[in-house]
Amino acid sequence: MTAVERLVVILGPTATGKSALATHLAQRLGGEILACDSTQIYRRFDIGTAKVSPHAREGIPHHLVDLAEPEDVFTAGDYRRRAIEVLNELRRRGKIPILTAGTGLYLRALLEGLADAPARSEELRAHLRERAETRGAQYLHRLLRRLDPESASRIAPRDAQKLIRAVEIRVLARKPIAEVYGAGREPLEGWHAVKIGLLPPRDALYARINERVEAMIAAGWLNEACALAASGSSRRAKPFQFIGYSDLLEVIEGRATIDAAIKHIQQATRQFAKRQITWFRREPGIHWLSGFGDDPAIAAAALKLLNS
Repeated sequence: MTAVERLVVILGPTATGKSALATHLAQRLGGEILACDSTQIYRRFDIGTAKVSPHAREGIPHHLVDLAEPEDVFTAGDYRRRAIEVLNELRRRGKIPILTAGTGLYLRALLEGLADAPARSEELRAHLRERAETRGAQYLHRLLRRLDPESASRIAPRDAQKLIRAVEIRVLARKPIAEVYGAGREPLEGWHAVKIGLLPPRDALYARINERVEAMIAAGWLNEACALAASGSSRRAKPFQFIGYSDLLEVIEGRATIDAAIKHIQQATRQFAKRQITWFRREPGIHWLSGFGDDPAIAAAALKLLNS
């Protein structure tokens, strides 16, 4: 029988300092970091997805970033397979894996396994994609809200790709998505997850989000978006739907001002953080810490928890 090893999971909404805390713990525990973020798997989408820069990694290896090209289809199942490969390698080298989780679905796929969801239907997808293009992604969100209100509450109204998959599953399975994903799972074996959640006061979190968006713009996010738009990548590619990129494309095309874009990105990010909080509050076994991961007091509390 395989020995059970410890898997440290740092989770919470965006801008709570998960990466800073993970780096702190990795330095003291002899660990390496695994990103659990559905936006950071795409190459060249860096600033807007808050990837940790090589300098900020402080020599700690980071895994599961830059795995796919913008046009690639990358699923939760793909993430689980790649993550298990990394976990096996870290086990072999005697390193503690420290997972920074912002995407609840990816975390659930890794820890609990994947349900036997219906296979992709290209015909249905093409139909839904055409509806999204003519009526907007919000049309798909309204459709999903009628079919499966609980699932609709977890998906951003403008996230066409997730909405298409959600409607596809609901239509083909003929039952709510929660029922689909609640059956037929194979949990991760050989690992015991210790989950540490970061949940600072809401006002402080929103202020941090607003500041971070402005810092991203100052760091060259608009130039990054401009380079991506000129690279030949399809505007339909999933990463262009990530928070902020479509807003910055409107600025580049002269259809919006940078100030208006910043305000909209801040608002969308705050709304995203609320959805993350809702998701993670349903996650069992979390040790919640009321602060940011770059706070020395929070870092000390997390380390104490792991050493107890």
